[in-house]
Amino acid sequence: MATEQRIWLDGELVPWADARVHVTAHSLHYGSAVFEGLRAYATPRGPSVLQLDAHVERLLASCRVVKLALPYSAAELCAAILETVRVNDHEACYVRPIVFRGGGRLGVLPRDNPVQVSIMTTEWGALHGEGALEGGVDVGFSSWRRMAPGTHPALAKASGNYLNSMLVALEAQRHGYAEGLVLDVEGYLSEGSGENVFLVRKGELLTPPIGNSILAGITRGMVLQLALELGIPIREIRIPRELIDFCDELFMTGTAAEVTPVRTVDGRDVGAECPGPVTRRLQDRFFELVQGRSPDIYRWSTLVKG
Repeated sequence: MATEQRIWLDGELVPWADARVHVTAHSLHYGSAVFEGLRAYATPRGPSVLQLDAHVERLLASCRVVKLALPYSAAELCAAILETVRVNDHEACYVRPIVFRGGGRLGVLPRDNPVQVSIMTTEWGALHGEGALEGGVDVGFSSWRRMAPGTHPALAKASGNYLNSMLVALEAQRHGYAEGLVLDVEGYLSEGSGENVFLVRKGELLTPPIGNSILAGITRGMVLQLALELGIPIREIRIPRELIDFCDELFMTGTAAEVTPVRTVDGRDVGAECPGPVTRRLQDRFFELVQGRSPDIYRWSTLVKG
């Protein structure tokens, strides 16, 4: 964390050390916050934020689900994100906007707690470390399950949901894995602690549908679009755990994870090579676009101008 940088807090850019929240903040006690994760990539034309509008749109939708009265418009939030990246002079970075209920009276029911907004930026490379994108990672199935329908709102990127993710990640770490794969309450594949999951079987791309307690990831949507472009067949289907042993390739997607190949699951190799040929095609095309080495035909990127 570059603590000399500035954080956008409630409409002002403040020094890192001054971006403070009171211990009575409702979201600290009850998880009533929503957030996003975005990446700005270095491109030949300067830093560019990937899927800015889509991330802000999902942030607003999450606010509606969690009943947060957001005090800023989508346009104001987009401008604030670009301004924060620009002021902190990043060539590439990770961006974390968060909307939360601040200090006030305690109690599950929020009463006079103000809704606050913060945007921070930090430099962040590959989520799973050096070599993960090129050589893949080792994962294992978690003993934790994703939330059942009607309990937590899986489609909202709400901070309270990430207690589940933290437990999955901690368990994976204890077992020596980079990530955990999580099943839904009916035993079908859902996602990782913070990534969507794709399988490749006989040249076909398979991924769980949104009804399997997944976050509808923005990178997930990009990969589905790229698969259509590249002529790779796609099916969004319920995936039983054992289908992992029948697949030829496995990879995970997310803003932080980008397109990360999976090398082994529970100590067993996935396919004959990692990354496999389908994963490599999608990964290569993804980075061509986000790094500005190919025309932005989908208008996914927003330049951060000086």
